Amino acid sequence: MTVETGVEGHVLVATINRPEARNAVNDLVAQGIEAALDRLESDDDLWVGILTGVPPVFSAGADLKMINAGRFAQLSTARGGFAGITRRERTKPVIAAVDGPALAGGTEIVLACDLVVASETASFGIPEVKRSLVAAGGALFRLPARIPFNLAMEWALTGDPVDAASAHRHGLVNVLCPPGGALDAARLLAERVAVNAPVAVRESRRAMLDAAGVDEERGWDRSAGAMAAAMASADFREGLTAFIEKRPPVWTGR
Repeated sequence: MTVETGVEGHVLVATINRPEARNAVNDLVAQGIEAALDRLESDDDLWVGILTGVPPVFSAGADLKMINAGRFAQLSTARGGFAGITRRERTKPVIAAVDGPALAGGTEIVLACDLVVASETASFGIPEVKRSLVAAGGALFRLPARIPFNLAMEWALTGDPVDAASAHRHGLVNVLCPPGGALDAARLLAERVAVNAPVAVRESRRAMLDAAGVDEERGWDRSAGAMAAAMASADFREGLTAFIEKRPPVWTGR
């Protein structure tokens, strides 16, 4: 399969498996990522997703042969946009596990995820300007929300690649790990998320995204709404009871 999926506890792992084309996004990759996100969203027992690629490349971005053949539209899905993810509305967190280059659309896939784990062999960049293209998959507004504006502008105008250490230093990468270790490090990060109440995690994620770039009043309103939703969940009482009883909570995700 072009995108392989597997379940590890409450975590769904989706792997782009097109190494012969540097995991470039074609129609099958876009459809496969969308199907993986559908599975993550529809299964109440899945709380966190991990998206990775078969090493040594995370993804080289769009399949330029398909673009040259006039099939650019097939690299997107109706709900998900490019690669089935860049415009996808979802409720559950997704971690990008990056070993090797994630360039052009590969960086835009990473930016569509909530957290990023990268090995020291990873690199990022939006080199579209070098090919008389524009990074139209979200990078031009998501990147300056993740790293300093002037650096995001440099990435966009030069198209030059950036190494993982620099991306980590400037805030794009959450966890930097040794070569070949991105997926294992992403599993550990997913476990740190999945140990928490799923409804509270989802509401916290949504509140933070909704409040980004808005005034404090909107932030307060969204935070209050998130708390109300968490308190209305079945897991709310379990969290308090487990704390009082000094035992690990048993979440239901509801």
